[in-house]
Amino acid sequence: MLTLADPLERARRVHSQKIAVIDGDVRLDYAELCERCERLGAALLELGIDPGDRVAVLAANGHRYFELFFAIPASGRVIVPLNTRLAPAELRTILEHSGARLLITDRDPGPLAACVERVVSIPHDYARLLDTDPGVEPAPIDENAVAALFYTGGTTGLPKGVMLSHRNLIANSFHKTVACSLDGSDVFLAAPAMFHVAGVAPLVGLIWLGATTVTIPAFDPGACLDVIERERATVFMPVPTMLSALITAQRAAPRDVSSLRLLGHAGSPIANAVIEAAHRTFPEAEIAQFYGATETSSIVTCFRDEHRALGTPLLGSCGQSVAGVAVRVVRGDGSECAPGEVGEILVRGPNVTLGYWRDPEATAAGLRDGWYHTGDLGSLDADDYLFVVDRLKDMIVSGGENVYSIEVEDVLHRHPAVAECAVFGIPDPTWGEAVHAVVMVNAGVEEDQGALETALKDHCRQSIAGYKVPKRIEIRREPLPKSGPGKILKRALREPYWREARA
Repeated sequence: MLTLADPLERARRVHSQKIAVIDGDVRLDYAELCERCERLGAALLELGIDPGDRVAVLAANGHRYFELFFAIPASGRVIVPLNTRLAPAELRTILEHSGARLLITDRDPGPLAACVERVVSIPHDYARLLDTDPGVEPAPIDENAVAALFYTGGTTGLPKGVMLSHRNLIANSFHKTVACSLDGSDVFLAAPAMFHVAGVAPLVGLIWLGATTVTIPAFDPGACLDVIERERATVFMPVPTMLSALITAQRAAPRDVSSLRLLGHAGSPIANAVIEAAHRTFPEAEIAQFYGATETSSIVTCFRDEHRALGTPLLGSCGQSVAGVAVRVVRGDGSECAPGEVGEILVRGPNVTLGYWRDPEATAAGLRDGWYHTGDLGSLDADDYLFVVDRLKDMIVSGGENVYSIEVEDVLHRHPAVAECAVFGIPDPTWGEAVHAVVMVNAGVEEDQGALETALKDHCRQSIAGYKVPKRIEIRREPLPKSGPGKILKRALREPYWREARA
């Protein structure tokens, strides 16, 4: 049985003097990292946080986040990474649903402090935790125990806590190590947010290998390029919007990025032009695409040397399943789709979630017959290259962030002017997809398009994160199109935008 304590122990024994993490002026070797993690685990015990208890983290990227992601699960507790972009009401819902007893944060918790028993501030309280004597070794941990709860938007409008076990995260580390040809000489740039599984999951394999991770507090294209040049970073895996910004910044002020061997991307749709521009701007780096989900501990498929598919039928594919993961595409009755036929994408492997925290109905719906039902529509070609074409779930991926339409619709419906509404994603050159709303207003509402749109956006901002607020709200006075049973036909509303983008 392997848990997140094992990579740390191997690192301490095998490559204790190698640099584990670089965070600005802070450089920690693996001996220091392991000792700090042990002290943090002992401090949790002194604080009365028992094995199995949830510990929430609300903070920017950095060496402390790196430490907490391992120290909390390695000591038998469960880490709950909180999205720093969420509104206070959303964060409060997650804290209450997870039952987190402790919040560790680098900012004023405000009313969130009332949701937990105790708050540890970074850096002051955190520094005191590191004074704790490591004491006795923690009790053994079952590999199937929950290590982390990553909250995603729920199709019911409420967030769902994806339970990832130690086994899930360890398996994913092996999958990613093989898929990306990682080794101990790699220097990994951790710029994507660590509150996303894709931001922290790669770190597990890097510790096994004795590689180095460089963190920056938040993505900034210029800062990333500076780090790549200064620290000779070899691997970077941004979302497409980050990749586009990186291209622009490099063209405006070129740095020496010759050390970069792998430039991966995942998280949202990508334009072919961005792939071409990335290859021209970073000619010595291999461009690669990945497909996955929080429920799969991140990685499912990989398309290495993606730039070589330009001008071929493979362009647009997200690759083949990585070693250790199985992918199927099925019809509504569960039968296997023929090559090229569109159906629902199913995933099986040791990386697949245990289910959803305190949500047996969602768990039963998402995990059936040994397979995770992604809710994504796609097809496999004769060589098992996966093409994702649509989503069964009404999820919008904007700038690498998941936005569930029903959550936004729920907020819009609370405004007294709204009679009907539909929220969906439309093509956007910057964000991949933009949140778009079509609203039918109640009779007697006299404000014009501009005034109503402003009022509805302001209304949304009071309840949900800024990236979930519709970029545009189209006002209508007549009923929205509906199916026979009376459901709003989102596809009919959405299709003109995508048809125009495909033209």
